[in-house]
Amino acid sequence: MPEVRVIGEEGEQLGVLGIQEAIRAARDRGLDLVEVAATAQPPVCRIIDFGKYQYEQKKKANEAKKKQVTITVKEVKFRPGTDDHDYDYRMKHAREWLQEGDKVKATIWFRGREMTHRELGSRILAKLEGDLADVGEVEARPRMEGNQMFIIFGPKRHKTAGKIEHAAPPPSGSSGPATPPPAAPGGSSGPAPQGDS
Repeated sequence: MPEVRVIGEEGEQLGVLGIQEAIRAARDRGLDLVEVAATAQPPVCRIIDFGKYQYEQKKKANEAKKKQVTITVKEVKFRPGTDDHDYDYRMKHAREWLQEGDKVKATIWFRGREMTHRELGSRILAKLEGDLADVGEVEARPRMEGNQMFIIFGPKRHKTAGKIEHAAPPPSGSSGPATPPPAAPGGSSGPAPQGDS
């Protein structure tokens, strides 16, 4: 007859029992016998309320899902001849998305003869990189793929918080000696005399 290691509802060890005996022990308490470790030798079963167990497992899965951060990649598209107003409009959108925590893919679309002037696209992407340097960092350098050139920005991670704490002035009640103001040249510590004009 197969045997299982049984754990009670409070976590106490009930020992190794036969399956029928373990089921009877669970029914006597008005609970269920649930296998929790099938690969162990002997398999481990627990006496619990199975409905409550399922509810807790679902709740844990939902909590884990809530803690996951979903990052979306949003795209701004340019042409080699994009004018300043259109560039500013798209750059502001990219800035907003980076500040919200999303990634941004900036794409330059080339058509026909524009492919011979890839440097125009490179200039736009270099300018965009400079304009977004304070809120984003480059995750994928500019590269060509077919008739388009693209760059990917990710939100900037703030590493300055620890540095600011160390740069703060000491509190006013510090134990160090107070330094007097420097003496004026000539030996007197009073205000300098003013001449008649």
